[in-house]
Amino acid sequence: MELVHVSDETRSRLLQAAFAEIYRQGFQAAGLAAILHDTGFTKGALYHHFPSKHALGLAVIDEVIQGRLAENIFRPLEAAEDPYEALLTLLDQRVRGVDDETIKWGCPLNNLVQEMSPIDPDFREHLSAILARWQDVMHAALAKAQAQGRVRADVDCEAASLFLVAAWEGCWGIAKSRQSAAVFRQCLRELQDYVHGLA
Repeated sequence: MELVHVSDETRSRLLQAAFAEIYRQGFQAAGLAAILHDTGFTKGALYHHFPSKHALGLAVIDEVIQGRLAENIFRPLEAAEDPYEALLTLLDQRVRGVDDETIKWGCPLNNLVQEMSPIDPDFREHLSAILARWQDVMHAALAKAQAQGRVRADVDCEAASLFLVAAWEGCWGIAKSRQSAAVFRQCLRELQDYVHGLA
């Protein structure tokens, strides 16, 4: 039992170090040597858990990036009794919680979409799955809010959910390009106004 625990801990540390390296350098430039240096593990330990850099990158997408989105966005919306208010709260938290250092590196999901989707079908599939899940969660939240009378009956919740996800990620992209948290906050406030307009 202890061996399983140690093995799980090793895998988790490798994933977190790989996420940090990919976030800083991009997937193609990310170095396995840097990941091993950061963790103190050997190549053997890495390849025991991940047969290739490619497999490691996909695991970072599925487990680390999707895990963070699930914790910070998906689960709060899914669990909310009032998903309309929960969505506004999430947007407000992002407006208040971002700084220039965060914006410097951009959104990990958006970064990989831009870098890897055009050149690797496996990455594209895994990244698209996260975006599809995000849209599904947003769609369900809006539909529930609509049933509660919080969102107008004439709103196309599927179209609105697609726009919200696309705009949210677009805010990251333009703010990273401008290297400005102020731009990100301004963009998200406009998104908040859009959500208010759905009421």
